[in-house]
Amino acid sequence: MNYTVLILRRAQKELAQIPNPIYERIREAIRALAQEPRPPQCLKLTGREGWRLRAGDYRVVYEIDDQAHTVRVLHVGHRREIYR
Repeated sequence: MNYTVLILRRAQKELAQIPNPIYERIREAIRALAQEPRPPQCLKLTGREGWRLRAGDYRVVYEIDDQAHTVRVLHVGHRREIYR
């Protein structure tokens, strides 16, 4: 079953600031979440709600709503800055 991927405005702004070659990889990883919201390389976050997807040195933090079949992208950023 396909999920709808929603990207919050904050995450859109963060995504727009990422350099182009890395942006392409992250964009494809986010698109793949529609088919499989819990891919093998994702991890459940500890200390707060959500999941983390690794794309090189960058991370995508998102929430999954299985009732509504939606994935909401909360943050996109470099690994040293994303968890602050």
